[in-house]
Amino acid sequence: MIERPVPTPGDEERELLRLASVDNFRDVAGSGQGYATRDGGRVRPGVFFRSNDLRLAEEDHAAINDIGLRAILDLRSDVEIAIHPDPPVPGAEALHFDAIGIPMEQVAGLATREAAADLMNEVYRAFVTHPKSRTAFGAVLRQLATGGPQLFHCSAGKDRTGWVAALLLHIAGVDDPTIESDYLLTNALTAASRARTEAEIVAHLGEDGVAVYEPVFVADVAYLRTALAAIKTEYGDRASYLREGLGLDDSVIARLRELLLAD
Repeated sequence: MIERPVPTPGDEERELLRLASVDNFRDVAGSGQGYATRDGGRVRPGVFFRSNDLRLAEEDHAAINDIGLRAILDLRSDVEIAIHPDPPVPGAEALHFDAIGIPMEQVAGLATREAAADLMNEVYRAFVTHPKSRTAFGAVLRQLATGGPQLFHCSAGKDRTGWVAALLLHIAGVDDPTIESDYLLTNALTAASRARTEAEIVAHLGEDGVAVYEPVFVADVAYLRTALAAIKTEYGDRASYLREGLGLDDSVIARLRELLLAD
């Protein structure tokens, strides 16, 4: 069962920076004053942004230019980039970090919903266990530690991007229920585009096709918890995963925390 994000007090007063054509674009800090941390602090807005791939409408170019991005970190594969390359953004260095995403060649052969969920759990497990993903995520976090504002993204902005955002919020000291709620915001923000995808599936495969493929198209907190369980098995805790698995030294983690936390 897919858990939905739980609204927090004041949500109606805190407007997210939105882009018309990139529905999963958002500030890692949340909106308004930023997410609360366990020690009473706040995550600083305007430093790190996350999104799905940047298919910018004309009206969005000015909005994203106004952020003043230093770099755009693309977590997609070469094949994904070739299909939908990012447009140039003035002042932003384009950087590529190939983390392992959903293997689309396996998606095409899925026959049951259970198989789709198993595939997604394996993707998230690989965020922890596969050397290629660990190398990519470690490099991403080291790059982000050079300072904001920076944007990172993959194709849908939910899995590879969601994992990086979850790590950043953990480093900032945000509690796990808030991290999970933020992760699940993808389902609300991408509801319209996901409905279009599901309509295409219905047209080609019928209603049963939607039931089979839905686990691939949504953020499910079970996937996030699969990755965290793999961390516990392989490294014991997230601090060890960051240091031993991703190769981050104390200075990088301290710098990320400094950037993430509001004064």
